[in-house]
Amino acid sequence: MEARFITDRQQWNDFVAKSPYGNITQSYEWGELSKDVGSQALHIGVVDDQNNLCAAVLLLVVKMPMLRSSFFYAPRGPIIDDPNAPAMGVLLNFVKSEARKYGAFMLKLEPGVDATDTRWIAALERRGFQPSSQFLHIRNEWILDIRPDEKDILANMKEKWRYNIRLASRKGVTIREGHGRQDLEIFHLILQETAERDHFYIHDVDHFELLSELFEQDDRYALLIAEHEGKAIAAIVLMRMGKWCWYRYGASSSKSRNLMPNHLLQWMGMQWAKAHGCEYYNFLGIPNSLEEPEAQRDPLWGVYSFKRGFNGFSRLSLPGYDLPYNPVLFKAYRSMLDFKNWRAERASKKERAAEAKEEEKQVEAKVAARSVPVARKA
Repeated sequence: MEARFITDRQQWNDFVAKSPYGNITQSYEWGELSKDVGSQALHIGVVDDQNNLCAAVLLLVVKMPMLRSSFFYAPRGPIIDDPNAPAMGVLLNFVKSEARKYGAFMLKLEPGVDATDTRWIAALERRGFQPSSQFLHIRNEWILDIRPDEKDILANMKEKWRYNIRLASRKGVTIREGHGRQDLEIFHLILQETAERDHFYIHDVDHFELLSELFEQDDRYALLIAEHEGKAIAAIVLMRMGKWCWYRYGASSSKSRNLMPNHLLQWMGMQWAKAHGCEYYNFLGIPNSLEEPEAQRDPLWGVYSFKRGFNGFSRLSLPGYDLPYNPVLFKAYRSMLDFKNWRAERASKKERAAEAKEEEKQVEAKVAARSVPVARKA
């Protein structure tokens, strides 16, 4: 067997789709999409004597301006069924040789593997990988098995979620598939509103147009738009590969929340996924820890509360694993991470202290209000 760059898009995608660890972020097109945000992509595979793929990894070359260097990153990769197979060694040796050419100081893997998979943990650590405190892909995801009949999927949702789905329909909310630039601009306007409200970064509309062009050709992408009285009020972007469908993006208008379009959109999204042969619907990110009340401080707690209402289960993946190539730069990188984590923890403690003080003031104000004697009429 030998490792080499893979240019056969179909061969690559077929291999990724069939793997139990396959993910849309390891698809051939994801590498082409990443070029739009400034990352060079490398499609590296290991083939046997019959030219069949045994292992594959999509690597992104991530620049680190502060270190005047870069590193290799595999989002939910590599794709290989057995991390102890000889193909893993062949793959990593080829990646290391490419790292010398690019001056990459490390390789970061974030496999789509359960956090409790001791086989993978042992295999990575035996090859020199170190667990990292930094993860670029959110580790914990909420997943729904959509293999049962639709009536059973509905029956297993929270009663309020079923009610909201019906309510949206009764209120006149309709769902349609969006196509073309005009619909993307409609979606992007609502996404901008959502981003401003919830404080997160979004790509420009050209990026989403490229995404649709890359994935829509094989019917692995859908833009679903919720409308009321002819006006778009919410939308979601779905992507699929193999048995999986991912809810990648969501946008909603604050003014129309009472119409419950988001519940209906997700239900229609599940039906779209089932119609395309998917078995699992991945809602993506939720808090790493679901233990209350600490988890309720996580920014993802609100979306988790929404997602779990549809039923499902959480899947926590392995942390990032780093393989250093340049010990000096790798140490500097780790120091930067430690400082960043320290600052984040310090800010979090200050925020929690401020919240506790504010709660204390509110309690004192309530007690004081109750202690004020009420004037009685003579």
